[in-house]
Amino acid sequence: MPSDCSTTSGRTARNTALAPTGPPPARLVLLFAVACGSAVANVYFAQPLLVTLGERFSLGSGLLGTLVTVTQAGYAAGLFLLVPLGDLADRRRLITLQLGLLAAALLAVALAPATAVLLAALAVVGALAVVAQTMVAAAAHLAAPAYRGRVVGAVTSGVITGILLARTVAGVLADLAGWRSVYLFSAAVTATLAVLLRRALPAGPPPAARLPYRRLLASTVALFARDRLLRVRGALALLVFAAFSTLWSSVVQPLSSPPWSLSHTAIGAFGLAGAAGALAAGIAGRWNDRGLAQRTTGTALVLLALSWLPLAFTRQSLWALAAGTVLLDFAVQAVHVTNQTLVHAVRPDAGSRIIGGYMIFYSAGSALGATGSSLAYAAAGWPGVAALGAAFSCAALLLWATTRTP
Repeated sequence: MPSDCSTTSGRTARNTALAPTGPPPARLVLLFAVACGSAVANVYFAQPLLVTLGERFSLGSGLLGTLVTVTQAGYAAGLFLLVPLGDLADRRRLITLQLGLLAAALLAVALAPATAVLLAALAVVGALAVVAQTMVAAAAHLAAPAYRGRVVGAVTSGVITGILLARTVAGVLADLAGWRSVYLFSAAVTATLAVLLRRALPAGPPPAARLPYRRLLASTVALFARDRLLRVRGALALLVFAAFSTLWSSVVQPLSSPPWSLSHTAIGAFGLAGAAGALAAGIAGRWNDRGLAQRTTGTALVLLALSWLPLAFTRQSLWALAAGTVLLDFAVQAVHVTNQTLVHAVRPDAGSRIIGGYMIFYSAGSALGATGSSLAYAAAGWPGVAALGAAFSCAALLLWATTRTP
């Protein structure tokens, strides 16, 4: 019988043979990017529709953020409960199953007859939309370390584009066929992507983790408790996405009221201005591969803080809003790609758990920004929202400055 040493050597040799030596095929990276963008867009479709949904379901202005918050709460739950399964189960089966269930949840949102049903369905949509993070981890796993930054950047650019174009698509469809058409359309797209990915994804290697599910979840917490880099980058994600959500969860209110009184389509079009921020994903990914993570983070956080100067004049100038959104989205996505590349490198064999844990901070920040901006707008109008966003941005810059390493 073979010795323990020879068995270990054999396993190591097999793992080395299975290790990627380059990037995944370009067509698969593109499909990942499209699917990630489509999945994450579902979390943000409600933002340009908040006023309409508030009227349809009798929600006051102070409660509109609840629609975003409940979706983000579901997203946070999914990040902790579902994304770690990527280290335990076959990723091809997991991804296609989650996409199928997400399509069903979107259909439930589209048919929701009452507030309670709408909120429950949105929470489930949020939980299942985390399939995007399973796909990010899968793409990173399929890339050799030297190519990982640019692959994560390419896939994340799809996530970013989905987040930003979600507002445009939702605005146009809502004006053409009502708010329910937004979710019906997304359900059809999601089901189609499930079929395409089932055919395109390679058969998965043996699971990296062989733990009972409960221990798998506990290990996610342990990873962050032990590693300072994971905690710092998680805290940066919380503050950065709180600033991001502060803008996008509340800007619909000044834009839909005098003096602008814009339509859903016009409000959603501001997502096109912010889509320029998707360029930051590819740039940041390449800079990370060159070892410039700290410089990328610092530069982006300075831009994030500066973006609130033009954004403060949203009620006076739509050009100021457009300029501010470009700066803010560019900065947020540069930090996000840098964070994901750095945290995945801590333990590539636990990539799904680390990405999932990191994204919990992201989701918490998004929920904090959505709730805080609704309360700030109700209490102090747009100046209160701008002050809140600037405070989150400056806090992120201060955190980076006091914790950065050479």
